[in-house]
Amino acid sequence: MNEFRIPLGDWVEAGIDWIKDNLAGLFDIVSLIFKYSYDGLEWILLTPPFYVIMLALIAIGWAVKNWKFAIGTAVGVALILGMNQWENSMQSLALVLFASFIAVVLSVPLGILAAKSNRASAILKPILDFLQTMPAFVYLIPAIALFSVGVVPGIFATILFAMAPGARFTELGIRGVDTEVVEAGHAFGSSPWRVLRQIQIPLAMPTIMAGINQVIMLSLSMVVIAGMVGAGGLGGDVVGALQGLDTGLGFEAGISVVILAIYLDRLSASIGKSRVSTATA
Repeated sequence: MNEFRIPLGDWVEAGIDWIKDNLAGLFDIVSLIFKYSYDGLEWILLTPPFYVIMLALIAIGWAVKNWKFAIGTAVGVALILGMNQWENSMQSLALVLFASFIAVVLSVPLGILAAKSNRASAILKPILDFLQTMPAFVYLIPAIALFSVGVVPGIFATILFAMAPGARFTELGIRGVDTEVVEAGHAFGSSPWRVLRQIQIPLAMPTIMAGINQVIMLSLSMVVIAGMVGAGGLGGDVVGALQGLDTGLGFEAGISVVILAIYLDRLSASIGKSRVSTATA
């Protein structure tokens, strides 16, 4: 209809081709790190008998939250076992834990940088807006182009999709710390690093942990989508159920995702509250 067209897609494709031609070695290294790290975490979760991991999950829930949460964890894990989704659930849990860890390691320092520098904040905001609003499926395209198929592109896409809330909440939390408290720290001769480490981060911890909680939840939401590029786990079962119109299998895999989501959500929220109580005590 319109003869004039902005070839944005062509530019992006050319950029991906340039990255593949000039940075292939770097992405090979990243792929190996991601693959072996994921395999190691998966080995930890799947090698012991299921009851060892089950008891560990229950014990963590009891220690971090309370006995009611521990009982709920036991019921949820038993349901996963009963549906024969244990292996898939542990594979998905390994992907979520690893991708969330990398996303937090990247996003929290970016949030601190944005809180300390208005210029950095102005640069990061449109980038984070882009990452947070881009449809999740779009991340799979460059992920496949750079890493082929398998668990690595799933991890890569999950990190990109999940890291924005970590940076945003960290910046919000640090900027929200009372300036008088920060000035008092400087007045007593504390270095900027010490003020950040001992004053700003502890006081901003409720907001930072809320961001980490969102990172984990977004990572888990990408499990199903990552299954489309061969990441396996629960996402693989959901994709297989969709292709074969297998409602039962899809529902079982979906319920397993819900159980993991509730466990990780309550756990991360409780850890955040306990750290806040420790910091303010």
